[in-house]
Amino acid sequence: MNYLLWSLVAVAAYTFVAPLMSVATTGDVKMPSDVGALLANTILVVATAGVIVFGNGNFVGYVGEYLTHPKAPYVYAAGVCLAIGILAYYRALALGPVSIVAPVFGMFLVTSSVIGILFLDEAFTARKALGIGFAVVAVYLVSVE
Repeated sequence: MNYLLWSLVAVAAYTFVAPLMSVATTGDVKMPSDVGALLANTILVVATAGVIVFGNGNFVGYVGEYLTHPKAPYVYAAGVCLAIGILAYYRALALGPVSIVAPVFGMFLVTSSVIGILFLDEAFTARKALGIGFAVVAVYLVSVE
């Protein structure tokens, strides 16, 4: 599968995360958002381990090899950012409406694009600038009550 197809699978699946987590963490009988994060991300860890085991068959050797990889510090930093981001996202979903929280959270698409352009030497084109601008306007229009 190419990256666009994987991207579509990702967006299709991730579309349901905010509504499902909102239902789980709000209402009369609600789960704390941090417990929801733990349970949901445990499923992620188990699924990822399964992909490694069934894809490569050598989970311990595979993971062990990369714990000290020269690029491992970037992965560790990404993990810290992911943990902070997801915990904050789930807490926001427990406190506010999905129709506002999800678009604001989705601004990571804009900020990640800007970081890629500024620090990773990715091309900056008029089309990308327009897309980033439209994304900012769209989030503003959706999130203002």
